[in-house]
Order: sequence, then C-alpha cells, then structure tokens
Amino acid sequence: MVSGRVAIHVCYPALADTKLDEITSETAVDFAAHRQSCGLEVASVNASLRILRRVLKLASEWGIIQAVPKVKLLRGERHRERVVSPEEEAKYLAASAEPLASIATLLADSGMRPEECHRLRWESVAFANGRQGTLLITEGKTAAARRILPLTPRVRRVLEMRWMAAGSPAEGWVWPAATKSGHADHSTVKKQHIRALKESGVRRFVLYSLRHTFLTRLAESGCDTWTLARIAGWSDISISKRYVHPSDDAVLSALSRLPGATPRETDSDLRELTH
Repeated sequence: MVSGRVAIHVCYPALADTKLDEITSETAVDFAAHRQSCGLEVASVNASLRILRRVLKLASEWGIIQAVPKVKLLRGERHRERVVSPEEEAKYLAASAEPLASIATLLADSGMRPEECHRLRWESVAFANGRQGTLLITEGKTAAARRILPLTPRVRRVLEMRWMAAGSPAEGWVWPAATKSGHADHSTVKKQHIRALKESGVRRFVLYSLRHTFLTRLAESGCDTWTLARIAGWSDISISKRYVHPSDDAVLSALSRLPGATPRETDSDLRELTH
C-alpha cells in the first residue's frame, strides 16, 4: 500500500488510483472483469482477488478503513482441490521431466505449498535430523507457515541425488533457475506440467492439488486436526475443511472403530451419510 492506496496491479488505474476507504464490492467486480479481459484464467484472477481481500483486511486491522467490503471470488476455479490417486501420481511422475519430477515428489510427500518448495534452500535441508532428515520452511503467508517437516524416504532420495549432482553445496537454491528470483517458479515447470499430463493421460490438475492430495491422505490415515494444521502451516484449524476431502472408505473405516460397532451397522451408517 502507498499513501492509502492499493499498490498492486498498477496497470489497472481504476483500482490502483482508488483510496482504500473508497474501494467497494463493485470495484472488486470491475477489477476481476478487467483481469479476465486480459486473458487470465479464473484461478489467476482469484489469486489477485485474494491479494486484494488480504490488503483490505489488513487495512481494517490497522484502522485505515472502517469496514471491509466483500470481495467475491469467481466461480469455475477447478482442479485446485482435486485429489490425485496413487495410480495417477505414479503415471504423472513417470512422465515428468526435471525439475518438475522432483518438485512434484516433494509436494506429494510433504504438503508444501508450491511457492514454499520453489524457495527451498540447502541451508534448510538437514539430512542428519530425525529418521530421514527434515526441511525447514522459513516463510509464508502467516507465522504458522514457518515449520519443520520430516523427510519421507522418497523425498530424501530425491534431495540427496540433487545435492550430490550439484556438488554437495552448503547453501543456495535447491532449484536454481534463470528467473528474476534466481529459483524455479510456476513458469519454470508450466510447460513440463502440461506435457506430463498429456503424455501420462492423467486427468488435469494443478500442482497445488498435490498439497491437497497429501493433506487428504494424511487426514484419512487418522492424523488429528491439530497435527494436520501444524504440518500444513495453517494459523487456524478450521482451514482444514478447504483441504481435506475424506473418501467413503475413510468414513466407513472411522465408523468401524466406534465401540461396539459391527460391519453391518457401519455399512448402514455409511449409506445414510452418503445418500
């Protein structure tokens, strides 16, 4: 924010030149329409709207504006919350080139946000910690985003191979790239992702879906809400409803663990819940 105005997307003066306390829900609608007219997909437009929503919320918390106007996201943002099956994951990874294959493996086995994975540095990788090693996530959208994640055997193998191929560096980006930031980002793997989906025949999803997939699998394994929130880097456990999509089998398994429940009873209960 600059001088009480919005300092994002200055290419759209109707928003950039508007004072924070003058932004309305209609302003947000017009902004979304402008972004769509630029040829952006719904997911990209909604990402911009989330930034605007966050700016307005902070302005309210800091006493700059009295009320936060409602900023509605566009409908039609698909694929983000899709859960990828183990079979689809295997086909996709087999068809993926580097660095996509390694990045996707970390997302599927850690639940990191893609941008957290892209920013990973060797200083944050500790092969000697815990059973397989750990990753330190140093920054994110909230203070809860800073966390330590254990490595799975598969992630350890991926990182060890990359570390040795890079000459065993003590510091630096895990995925250096010729970008403004110096590390891989969405644009680095976009074409590889599209190609991997096409060659594998897997139904379309976005890389963020691998975070949803990991957290769903973790929840279905019996992980409690508080631990799930800590691993995911959430500041509020209520956020879990956006990420966790238990299957019918998981519901049935949970019911079967009730004291005194029989398979027939739990099957009947499941039918009542799902029909």
